[in-house]
Amino acid sequence: MDIIDLIKLKLAVLTVLAHIFIVLALLYFLFFRKKDTKVQNFIGKYGILFSFIVALTATLGSLFYSEIAGFAPCVLCWYQRIFMYPEVVLLGIALFKKDKAIIDYSLALSIIGTVLAGYHYLMQLGVVSSLPCTAVGYSVSCVKLFVMQFGYITIPLMSLTAFVLIVIFLVFAKRKQ
Repeated sequence: MDIIDLIKLKLAVLTVLAHIFIVLALLYFLFFRKKDTKVQNFIGKYGILFSFIVALTATLGSLFYSEIAGFAPCVLCWYQRIFMYPEVVLLGIALFKKDKAIIDYSLALSIIGTVLAGYHYLMQLGVVSSLPCTAVGYSVSCVKLFVMQFGYITIPLMSLTAFVLIVIFLVFAKRKQ
């Protein structure tokens, strides 16, 4: 196994772990959200830090796929990057300044990114039809699969997962305010 395959596998495993966390977080919101618990306090206290780590990992992952693995990003991938890359800077500054006012702005970026990534993933699965990428300019096809790990993990799903994680962490942080 070469280094590119190893990193692809590690990113896929991180995605699976994130999916487990997302399911647990959704169960928490359904059954325990009104209670002030240690989990809520912990995640709320470090929500911006966790969001920053996710945004940084997603940004580095996307750069790995395009610059090292050589996968050309499609138009929808670029749009997702437009909403993810600023998160690293904004959340990093918020951490440095201990400023929680960023939460609403970061949530807005993440929710838009979630919609774009979700649509992109559904396109790759063939659930929704896609416009040919030539309709929006020169690009690799938005339905091209560069990665398919564990039978369902693609690059847009990794992006979707990262955006959803950021939303969850920031919701916990906002509730902690």
